[in-house]
Amino acid sequence: MGHCTWVFAKESDRFYHDHEWGVPVHNDDRQMFEHLTLECLQCGLNWGLMLKKREIFRNCFENFEYDRIAEYGEADVRRIMSTDGMLKSERKIRAVITNARCYRKVREEFGSFCDYLWAYTDGKTVLYDGHAKGAIPVSNGLSHRISQDLKKRGFKFIGPITIYSHLQACGIINDHAEDCPCYRKINEMYPTVKRKPDQESGQAILLPHI
Repeated sequence: MGHCTWVFAKESDRFYHDHEWGVPVHNDDRQMFEHLTLECLQCGLNWGLMLKKREIFRNCFENFEYDRIAEYGEADVRRIMSTDGMLKSERKIRAVITNARCYRKVREEFGSFCDYLWAYTDGKTVLYDGHAKGAIPVSNGLSHRISQDLKKRGFKFIGPITIYSHLQACGIINDHAEDCPCYRKINEMYPTVKRKPDQESGQAILLPHI
């Protein structure tokens, strides 16, 4: 069986690919926030490191409960910074807190963050021409539009490349290879829409965000 062209150096990579990456998140704002936060923390780093430190992140940010994180203060920043194994980036830690506050405002306006994000594709997973055969960009028009809107809303560390990775992770874009069992499973279980390439930029290596 094909599994895209990821190199599964660790079992955690395979598990993430097989059971989480690309699975549409429609009604779980906590999970959606976890996906988004991991992508923000990953900026400039190896994705494998994010999977390795995921439990540390969960402990630091109370399982990504955005309402709790939105109330964090300086003591929480110090607590997180002093946690063994945590990324020592105060800017990113503060960005997570800022994003949680902005996240709540989006929920207040749209009912849920999932509703806000899926509205860009009418609730359907996008299948872009050529992507299933490996022509995957690092960003596109959709990720640029969402990135710009989130920046206006105050979100941090959410450039178009980060947002494109997020759209892949939460299943708004299905970028599994066509011979990958995950590609077929997702398309069979969730509504999809086919679209032509959208202002695509760069060429991604089919490894998990590396």
